[in-house]
Amino acid sequence: MTELTIERVTVPAREGRAIRVPAGARLRVATPEGRQAADFFAFTPDLAEWLSPMHTWATTRSIRPRRGHVFLSQRRRPMLLFVEDGAGGVHDMLIAACDEERYRQFGVEGYHRSCAENLRLALAELGLETPGIPQPLNLFTATEVAPDGTLVAPPNPVPSGAFVVLEALRDLVCVVSSCPFDLAIPGWGINDPGGPTEIELEVQH
Repeated sequence: MTELTIERVTVPAREGRAIRVPAGARLRVATPEGRQAADFFAFTPDLAEWLSPMHTWATTRSIRPRRGHVFLSQRRRPMLLFVEDGAGGVHDMLIAACDEERYRQFGVEGYHRSCAENLRLALAELGLETPGIPQPLNLFTATEVAPDGTLVAPPNPVPSGAFVVLEALRDLVCVVSSCPFDLAIPGWGINDPGGPTEIELEVQH
């Protein structure tokens, strides 16, 4: 019997981490304390392809990822299978990664960590440089589309210990950002009002 190899990585609050996930391996992403959004990105090892929510939902016909869905690249090729959802379906594929300009628009003066920066820094740790900031898969994020088409994000309801399991359908570099959003914006409750918390990663292969 082949022994299972498990690699664990903690993503500190407000930061990002990159991890290599070989084809056939399963990646578990969890929010130990709950109510914490995780921006998820996936690339082929050469960064030529990346997970594309827009191409994915055109095939699944759902803006919310669900167990059994296959996530596609911008070339419409399979990248990941959504194997298990321990977060009650509270995910979206609609909101772009926060960045420096986004916080300026909210009135933040000076430096503020962002998911876009977290992606760049995490890849740099592997000696890689992203050609851009793709649209992330927003795990543990309660964004909704109101009947009039308005986007709203009610208080994050994801409980402590919530998780998802994704299976790599090819060799991948995956990046997870513990979203640093901590602003009190009405109708935009991305994270717990107490502030961002860590995310736990576990690769099984």
